[in-house]
Amino acid sequence: MNSRQMFLDQLRAGLKGLPRSVVEDILAEYTAHFDEGRAAGRSDGEIAAALGDPGRLAREVRAETGVRRWEDERSLSNALGAIVGILGLAALDLLVVLPVLMTVGSVDLAFFIAGACICLAGSLMLPFALINMLPGFDGDWLQGLLISLGMASGGASIVAVCALFTIGTLNLLIRYGRAHYRLIAKANPS
Repeated sequence: MNSRQMFLDQLRAGLKGLPRSVVEDILAEYTAHFDEGRAAGRSDGEIAAALGDPGRLAREVRAETGVRRWEDERSLSNALGAIVGILGLAALDLLVVLPVLMTVGSVDLAFFIAGACICLAGSLMLPFALINMLPGFDGDWLQGLLISLGMASGGASIVAVCALFTIGTLNLLIRYGRAHYRLIAKANPS
């Protein structure tokens, strides 16, 4: 098997899981690089060496594709795709980034769960407050109503702030990945 076919096969394997149209476009682009190099009198081995490691190229494409999907449509699956792509690209930084992400994510999740529980408790208290039958509460029905509404809205606010914080953290992680991608691209010109 020649260097050209081996390079393209490794690139295709690294791009597995991406949409077929994206994979075909990328393979066509790198096939064109080989054709241009041959026209300039270079061998397939020289061209493959100049293009770099196909595994690294596939990781870069995966990261960039995940980020584009996240920017086009903000959904949980696209966010996870962007995170996985970026973390795959920044594999060496995992020792630094992953503990920070785990800590921030754990605290965010704890606040999210606490907010959801407070909101649920306030919502469950609401009907009992309306009929003035809150257990262990000696105030009138209006006080009970205001307390239950306050708990429900306060819990919902905590959940909303956690969601906004999560989106902000994802955007920060994407910016970090892009900066890392630019550093890699400058360090390994091909």
